[in-house]
Amino acid sequence: MPYEYRKLSAKERQEIVEVRKQRGYPLHSPPHPFREAGSYLITAANFEHKPIMAAPERRAGFQKLLLSGFQEIGAEIVGWVILPNHYHILANVESLDAVSGLLKHIHGSTSHAWNLQDSLAGNRKVWLRFSDYMMRSDEQFYRTLNYIHNNPVKHGQVENVYDWAWSSLFMYVDEMGEDWLRETWKKYKPDANLGKGWDW
Repeated sequence: MPYEYRKLSAKERQEIVEVRKQRGYPLHSPPHPFREAGSYLITAANFEHKPIMAAPERRAGFQKLLLSGFQEIGAEIVGWVILPNHYHILANVESLDAVSGLLKHIHGSTSHAWNLQDSLAGNRKVWLRFSDYMMRSDEQFYRTLNYIHNNPVKHGQVENVYDWAWSSLFMYVDEMGEDWLRETWKKYKPDANLGKGWDW
């Protein structure tokens, strides 16, 4: 994790870099070993978890940009949540290379725009690199979807998931109904360790 890396000694950092070289991973960014088509949880956080998306209007604009971008690369968007300092999106994608290119563009354009808006141009890093996690079973898929919808409660933004506007929850209310959501939660409730490492 990026924050832990900064606490390491120079020798410990060098050892990590050597291991990453041997495995063919990027030297200072999360490895993306699975690049084939599949269902992926994509996560990215604002640098040092600063709440750069604290303003509701900014979250709404970012949500629109993110969802339209994933649609443009032909991804099927299954779930998402946008919080003040990070986001998760669960999508069926044909290629992680397309996702990587898309997020590079989105993160770059929002960094530029938000730093200009906040009078911090050239003085603030906005994003960490994204991480991805490939779904390997239906159970994992639905536990992850429930994790996404519960994320605003987990992070203390609201007490009830229905009070957070920037998520796919309402898409499921409209298409599947609240009873389906309740039954899916009971059957695939995320365990305590789900999400460890995802929210950086």
